[in-house]
Amino acid sequence: MTNDDDPVLDDPVGQSLGGRHTHLARRHGRAVTYLTDVATFSAVSTDPDARDWADLAELLGPGAFADMFSCPALPPSHWEPVFTLEGRQLIRPVGDRPDRTGTEPGTDVVELGADSVPEMLDLVARTEPGPFWPRTRELGTYLGVRVDGTLVAMAGERLRPPGWTEISAVCTAPDARGQGHAARLVGALADRIVARGERPFLHVAETNTAAIALYERLGFTTRRQVTFRGFRTP
Repeated sequence: MTNDDDPVLDDPVGQSLGGRHTHLARRHGRAVTYLTDVATFSAVSTDPDARDWADLAELLGPGAFADMFSCPALPPSHWEPVFTLEGRQLIRPVGDRPDRTGTEPGTDVVELGADSVPEMLDLVARTEPGPFWPRTRELGTYLGVRVDGTLVAMAGERLRPPGWTEISAVCTAPDARGQGHAARLVGALADRIVARGERPFLHVAETNTAAIALYERLGFTTRRQVTFRGFRTP
């Protein structure tokens, strides 16, 4: 059974690419990243040296975007900073059974397959929940809510460190908000994750107070603060 201090959660990208997502990885030395159009996240060793950063630069190519997610190590000073975003990592405690009244999935909650990708990309473009690419749905299961056949909300599985599954891409079309769609989707995914013997976790920007309140209502608690960073390779 995993615990709240599980160290794999401190390196979720590297742990995912070295395990459940090995088939979606590109590697060079001790540097690793996802296949193009799956995700932009990259990882180096937990205690990187100059060779590790050089390996990542060679893997990505010159002037490329290096999305280091929550990696606490900083690349060499000649790597150009692209963004810094404060956030937090939340987990659902073992055995927690939050009040799910009104959030039970209904018949409009459906699993989204490859044929739904154009709709998923359109919804992401309109709601901006975070990075999502044409092959991102290959990371795990994605669920959606359809109203009159139109996709109005979705959420899915992203990073997969051993014993854990991250819930991500939680978004609802502006004209469908306030109806509990996000809560039902997150709850449904969390139930699936727990049913297969894993634990759900997620990440959220510190400024997204509405999402934090929703996740806490669904039983998630903050494990640690994180800083998301992106750079451009030399």
